[in-house]
Amino acid sequence: MSHLLLQLTAFLWLFRSPAWALNNAFDVREASIDSVHDALFTRITTCRDIVSAFIARIEEFNPTVNAIISLNPEVLSIADKLDERIAAGNTTGSLFCIPVVLKDNYDAVGTNTTGACLDLANSKPLEDAPTVAAMRNAGAVILGKANLHEMALEGLTVSSLGGQTVNPYDTTRTPGGSSGGTGAAVASNFAIFGTGTDTVNSLRSPANAGSLFSFRPTRGLITRAGVIPVGFTQDTVGAIARNPKDLAVALTVMASVGFDPNDNVTALIPPEIKGKDYSASLYGGSLKGRRFGFVDGFLNHTASPETTPVTDVMTDMVQKLRGAGATVVNITEPIYNTAALATLDVQIYEFGELLDAYLARPQLGGSPRPDSFAELYNSGKFLVIPGQSGMIRSSFVSSTANTTYLESLRKIQNLTQALDATFVKNNLDALIYPQQKNLVVKIGSPSQSGRNGILAALTGRPVVHVPAGFSPPSEDAPIGVPIGMEILGRPFTEGLLLNIANHIAEQFPVRRMPPFANGSVEARVYESVPVIKPNTGNIPGVYPIGVF
Repeated sequence: MSHLLLQLTAFLWLFRSPAWALNNAFDVREASIDSVHDALFTRITTCRDIVSAFIARIEEFNPTVNAIISLNPEVLSIADKLDERIAAGNTTGSLFCIPVVLKDNYDAVGTNTTGACLDLANSKPLEDAPTVAAMRNAGAVILGKANLHEMALEGLTVSSLGGQTVNPYDTTRTPGGSSGGTGAAVASNFAIFGTGTDTVNSLRSPANAGSLFSFRPTRGLITRAGVIPVGFTQDTVGAIARNPKDLAVALTVMASVGFDPNDNVTALIPPEIKGKDYSASLYGGSLKGRRFGFVDGFLNHTASPETTPVTDVMTDMVQKLRGAGATVVNITEPIYNTAALATLDVQIYEFGELLDAYLARPQLGGSPRPDSFAELYNSGKFLVIPGQSGMIRSSFVSSTANTTYLESLRKIQNLTQALDATFVKNNLDALIYPQQKNLVVKIGSPSQSGRNGILAALTGRPVVHVPAGFSPPSEDAPIGVPIGMEILGRPFTEGLLLNIANHIAEQFPVRRMPPFANGSVEARVYESVPVIKPNTGNIPGVYPIGVF
């Protein structure tokens, strides 16, 4: 009898009235994986209600930030199936009913993979990227796709298909990039976390601009298969979240794929790392006794309204770390110069070849769409900012057979050895430095200048990004512009970096919601998934479409 009563209770819960749902809505603002699961498993809410709440926020606030390109048309039916699993007592999966947004260069069945490029608007994957499959298997709800700087080639997050994404904290500024749509969406509470890619700065720059946490993994830890590529040497995939624990869960799931024959760099994964639960790494230890190297060359010491707030925040952070018992030593070696490091960037040699291979895969359908790099960039249906024009033109003729490419790889190897020597010489746990020397740039700027992500990109070393502070408030930025810090470690030390990040987050909490999206949104009942139409009318005139 008790078993029948339990089944009846679950049935009535599953099919309770819409009016009840509206009056008992779960507040998704700053929600976490744990808070969603607590609400679900104590029957405070349902998976459909949680998904609907995030959709409502997207409908309400996305017109301001222009972060979302599309919603998954099956997302409500997916949520209903998860509710059926709750009723049946089957709630396994660390991401059970966790709404996730994907950067729109990840293949996910049921959504197009466009790279935010107009010429790829009909590109339809026939299978999930392995990381997406892993998230689905863990119970995640793929809510939709986020805008990015077109083809993930810069950090302004403007595209021919998605328009200009806007910083949630200052609508006159960019959201960083190239994963800026993901960053703006997570900062505005459109999902629990989101995915991104990083060839030079692209997972850390949006976290810097959005008061968020992110990770760029050690090269080889997570497969990059099923993601539109930019460069074999520097590409990585990762996640952006509002707190370290959610970030650790995302890393655990994405890294669970392990070795992937479609991305042979994953053969580098050490046996002891396979299957690691990074959530367990968050706890224990302390900042006391840690040794950090502060990279002085990654600051701009020329005072200005754009640079001084960053210097002040980092000075304050160093003082706090020392106050917590950590040792911080200045690293002044001349090799740590971002302008010089940028000359080693090799994506220009790899992009065309990799994009050709991606577009030619049988796992990619949809029509009409381009079948090659040359076809895409001769279509007139793309956006290349003026500062990228030289790269695209060079990519038509550059290849991995160029002698300059091989020379750059040799110099990258020398840089990697020098970085390792810095760690040994100073007995460091990690390097720390601002993600960007200046505040995230204004909309219409020629590039996302001043970023420091190139060191990790070239050497393949892991980074966890943490919010570090805000600039002083202004008329355009009511609580200031976010400022973030990178924590760079030795290979495959993501667990240590997350532990450090968690201690920093607990002892020196920084994250605040963007004021424009701080209000609650009245619960809505959806019969079907609404269609999101990105605003391409806001593209600055300095970024012409179809020319380079």
